[in-house]
Parts: sequence; structure tokens; C-alpha cells
Amino acid sequence: MRNNSIEAIPLIHDFCHWLKEQKKSPNTITTYKRDLERFQEWLQEKKSDINHLTKDDIQAYISFLEQKQKSVATIDKTAGAIRTFAKFLEKPDLIFGIKLEPVTKEDIEVLSSDQYELLLTQVKDDGNLRDIAIVYLLLHTGLRVSELCSLNRSSVNFFKNELIVEKGEERRTIPLSNDAKTRLEDYLKSHSSKEAIFITKLGERITERTVQYMLKKYNVNPNKLRHTFCQRLVDSRVDLDVVSRLAGIKDLNVIKRYVKSSQIKENSLGEIINNSFMEH
Repeated sequence: MRNNSIEAIPLIHDFCHWLKEQKKSPNTITTYKRDLERFQEWLQEKKSDINHLTKDDIQAYISFLEQKQKSVATIDKTAGAIRTFAKFLEKPDLIFGIKLEPVTKEDIEVLSSDQYELLLTQVKDDGNLRDIAIVYLLLHTGLRVSELCSLNRSSVNFFKNELIVEKGEERRTIPLSNDAKTRLEDYLKSHSSKEAIFITKLGERITERTVQYMLKKYNVNPNKLRHTFCQRLVDSRVDLDVVSRLAGIKDLNVIKRYVKSSQIKENSLGEIINNSFMEH
């Protein structure tokens, strides 16, 4: 950092110490520290500093990065660092409502309607119950591939048609579409593992690499299926807060990138998900 940024060092140092207490990885701490130091340098050029941070400062900096044509990943990473810093300051309002420029459809890869139908047709024609269940779950729940591999039988409530995703102390519930429920039930009848839902031929829990390799046969990847889930719900005019919660995405600005027009709130999630992923 420049010498005139020395004033902010104690606060950033305290932030890094707080991150350690939050069990953040050393790499994350280093990245956040670097991002905040760059932010501070920019603030000082604007005759401000990180000790007196305002929402306008944050929005102006994000806009500055966008004008500099920084990558989507860089802007997301920077926004994440600032959002966590606002949490450390106990000032969540600082980051609330901060806008990111919408990304074009090409920047978020989703399946077209024809590609969606073709994928389901191909995987069903191949007849592997496990692969069919995987594709349906990824498409109809927006699960991350790591979350899919971690699923246990106890993660599914077939009575309520719900999937329970747990990560540390965090927990979210996703309604199961009728099709996803049926495909999952069919697969679970094919093996007797008492814990893991998705297993290998040797009875071991499936790995992320295995899922990625399987999907490669169909020219898709887990992220594309997850993006398709989010895009279809947004296109079905599901409230953005709801999409964010279902997908386990904390930053609402990420969800806003799927928006093509103003959205209205919907109440029946089960019905919405069934309609969004209904086969024709």
C-alpha cells in the first residue's frame, strides 16, 4: 500500500484477526486483505478512507472496476471481500442494495429449452438410474456438485417432497419436483447403502470428478445445470430472495445477474418448481 494509506492498516489488521477467528483459510484472509488495501488506495485518491466507509463509496468503487472492464470473477471477489468487511464492522446496510452490472446471457451458460430436453432424453435413453437421478437433481434443485456428492438418505424427505442441504451450521431446504423425486426413488431402490445416496459400483460415495466426467459425455457441466436452475426460476418470476435461498447464494447481486426484466413474487414453490421443470 502507499504511505498515505497507513491510517487504514489497524482496521484492516483487526479485520484479518477477526477472519482468523471465523476459521477462514489463510488464502482467503490474504485475498481479502489485498482487496481491501486496493480499495483503500482508491478511496484515498478520492479524498476518503476505509475508516469512514459509506454505501456510495462501495457503489462507486464497484462501478469503477466495471468501467475498467475487470472480469466478472474479480468484481465478485472484491464485492465479497467488502461484504464480509461490512459484516465485521456490524454494518450490513453498507452492502445492501449495491448494484452490479447485469451480465449478458453469454456470460452465464444455461441450457436452452431444446438442449434441456435433449439432455434429459439422452440420459434416460442410456438407462443408468444413478446418472438419470443426478441430472434431474442438479437441474431441478440447483445443487452444487459438492453438495450432491455429500447427500445422504437422511437428506431427503419424500413425505414432504423436500431435499435438505447442510453445510456446517448452515441448512437449507429445497422442494423436490415430481420428476426429480421419481427418478431419485427409482435409483435408491437399486442399492442398499444406508448412508450415501450416490455411490460407485464398489459401494463408495461418489466423487465430484466422477460426476463431472459423467456429464462431459453430454457436453454439459455441473455449473451449467446450476445456472439453468436459477435462470428458469427467475424466468418463472420467482422472487429473487427465494431463488437466492434455494440456491444457497448469499449475495443477492449474483442472483440479479439472471434477471432480464422485473420480477414478481410467487408463493407456491412446489408448484413453481414443477412448472419450471415440467417435461413436454
